[in-house]
Amino acid sequence: MIRLALSSLRFRTAAFLAIFVAVVLGSSLISAAGGLLETGLRLNASPQRLAAAPIVVTGRPAYHPTNGSGSVAYPERHGVDPTLVAKLATTPGVAKAVPDVSFPAVLAPGKDTLIGHAWTSAALTPYKLTTGTAPATGQVVLDQRLAGSAKPGDQLNVIVSGTSREFVLAGLAAPQRDVDVPSIFFAPADSPARVDAIGVFPTPGTAPADLAKRLDLPAGVSALTGDDRGAAEFAGIATSLPLIILSGVFGGMVAVVLALVVSATIGLSVRQRRRELALLRASGATPDQVHKMVVAETMLVAVVALTAGLLLGGPMGRWIFGLLNSNGVVPAALRFDQGPLPYAGAAVLTLVILRLTVGFAAGRAARIRPIQALTEAAVPPVAISRVRLIIGAVFAAATVGVGLSTIFMSPTNAAAIGGPAVLTGSIAVAVLGPLVIRTMLTGRVTAFLERRAGTTGVLAAINLRVRAVQFAAILVPITLATAIALGNIYSQTTQQKAAVEAYTDNLAASTVITSDTGGIPAGLFDQVRSTPGVTAASELVRSKGWIEEPYDTTHTSDPWPLLGLNGPVYKGRARSGSLEQLTGDTVALPPGAAKHLKVGVGDQLGIRLGDDTLVKVKIVALVDGTSGYESILLPSALLAAHTTAGLPSQIVLTTKEPRAIDLQKWPGTTIGDRDLLSAEYDAGLGIDAWISYLLAAIAIAYTAIASINTIAVAVLDRRREFGLQRLTGSTRRQVSKMLYLENLVIAAFGLVLGLVAAAFSIFPIAIATRGWPIPSGPIWLLLGWIVLVLLLVLPVTGIAGRLAMRPKPMDAVNSPAG
Repeated sequence: MIRLALSSLRFRTAAFLAIFVAVVLGSSLISAAGGLLETGLRLNASPQRLAAAPIVVTGRPAYHPTNGSGSVAYPERHGVDPTLVAKLATTPGVAKAVPDVSFPAVLAPGKDTLIGHAWTSAALTPYKLTTGTAPATGQVVLDQRLAGSAKPGDQLNVIVSGTSREFVLAGLAAPQRDVDVPSIFFAPADSPARVDAIGVFPTPGTAPADLAKRLDLPAGVSALTGDDRGAAEFAGIATSLPLIILSGVFGGMVAVVLALVVSATIGLSVRQRRRELALLRASGATPDQVHKMVVAETMLVAVVALTAGLLLGGPMGRWIFGLLNSNGVVPAALRFDQGPLPYAGAAVLTLVILRLTVGFAAGRAARIRPIQALTEAAVPPVAISRVRLIIGAVFAAATVGVGLSTIFMSPTNAAAIGGPAVLTGSIAVAVLGPLVIRTMLTGRVTAFLERRAGTTGVLAAINLRVRAVQFAAILVPITLATAIALGNIYSQTTQQKAAVEAYTDNLAASTVITSDTGGIPAGLFDQVRSTPGVTAASELVRSKGWIEEPYDTTHTSDPWPLLGLNGPVYKGRARSGSLEQLTGDTVALPPGAAKHLKVGVGDQLGIRLGDDTLVKVKIVALVDGTSGYESILLPSALLAAHTTAGLPSQIVLTTKEPRAIDLQKWPGTTIGDRDLLSAEYDAGLGIDAWISYLLAAIAIAYTAIASINTIAVAVLDRRREFGLQRLTGSTRRQVSKMLYLENLVIAAFGLVLGLVAAAFSIFPIAIATRGWPIPSGPIWLLLGWIVLVLLLVLPVTGIAGRLAMRPKPMDAVNSPAG
């Protein structure tokens, strides 16, 4: 059977090439997803600026819910008690303990702002002076990459915590290892008194790992060694959850797409060979032999394709990780790890999918009686089995159920619940494909084809009805790609729009001031508030946190949004108390949260802020917010002190004369309308959106290639049919026109069915997030997708049709395949 299988490959090149391409791409993407999963589990990030210290002591980098599961990276940098430096320095086995602090400091407004450090931190890299001396008070040392033409003794204008200050350049220094972000070093007296981390150097002969275990550390502080030290230096490497979720969603989507595409391609290939398989049965081959031959030839192609796909999996994984890295989805310092397990998992999963799909396809071909098989080769059956009807109905019902349940979900959970509807709907179409085509091919469609194309249109309609099973193989990838593309993108744009509207609609402001030097500098708010024409103004601080006393079970792994204010700009109605009292150690809660926690105005709460500080605050108001997007309100001064920058991020104000506000002495500040408010908030959501767009783009590209393969295989297999048509008087042009009509109808059906599947995700998510079933997103996206599908279908149909009609009609009729 192996020899027979090998010989049959020569005559079915197009079909097996389609299977080969689908398996290569599918297995490479699955192994890439496995690499992302392994990277998320390992979280290897070698330290750079702190690399010289064998042990780094810092606050715990991730929040672990008291009564929940998982962990969440703290949104702010978490420091330690400054007195811990002296305590560690006197610990037996410790040679020295070096404190480190990072604060906003730039020579000019730019992207990297947290590059200010005390000169004592230079030993943690280490940095070595190349010229000049260590900085005294009022002096700085620059990383030589920042110096330009500056030399020791020059006066420099450095923006520190948003305020421009004059310093003397004391010297230039160079890191002794690769450090991506250059530093500005200050004298200890010019640096903040806090401590972000402590580098511990063991005495000679003391093992860092053993010493780290012996250090007497307070609660919430940990000692990191090896690559774990990267979590103290780089934000976002404290928890693997986001990357694990991303890789799981991506890998699952690719696996479903692979199963649907490969099953459609293999099923089409086996159905095209009914005559050949029937003749084998008639000549004495047993059902088991036919089954083994079909499985063997498919698996031979699959193994070769799987080998190529696994070889491509490494570069594919690094490419996807590079995209995630360059767009800020994962930290730049995180190292991509792809060991043998992702490849083994991809190989097993791909082989299981292939074996199951080819087994189902070959089963009926082997069991069918030879005479029946010859009959079906001439007149293909269009009925589907009762089992397929039941399976299709189950997935269709699941799609409806998912859509209906999503309506009642919170905005946070809506996407997770409603997203799978695009896949369950596509699976239902794949299972019920022939029935769907015959159902959609109504008399009106047939009459339309006849009016537009005459006899050719009637023939196209007949072919669509008779060859519904074959055309279903083309329908599936178009439906799948449409559902994934439009479902993912419009769902994401709808959620993003709802979140931005919920945030900005609660703030009464006509003008916004922002800064790209690390935050709003001290003194700017007082100037703005005292400017003539300003009727209301407030600093704005955003962070995240958790209510721990009493413990809030509604927000465990997902923190509460925290909003810091110090002016009358919040539009939510106070159900109890007043926001005028929001000063000092106070808080305003959403009424729903207060009811759940059984607290009210005058009660005290314990809130774990983004830097792991537990603050005790008094409730002064219960304030409404947009349902599903409520925030906890805190005084801006209290919240800003517990952020990484230590400064407000924006000032929002109401004024009729924004030009009256003078910002000349505040470098890096920008004034604009409310669009600045939504732009900054939208930028934070952009990462999640980018993930959705990336996954959709990769899945779309894969299904697009599958569509091209399937169309080509289906058209090329009809050489004998086209030869007969031409022998009976049809011209090449008439046959080509028929082909175009058939595939245009299938493309239209695929677009409609894909839109229907996507609608069960998009509209419920719109209701859950915005309150009404109107999604948000550009209409040109839908129009562009329709054009893209046509650009895929029409050229492939034309090229494949030309190739299929290249032989002379008599040669095509006598061809061994088709």
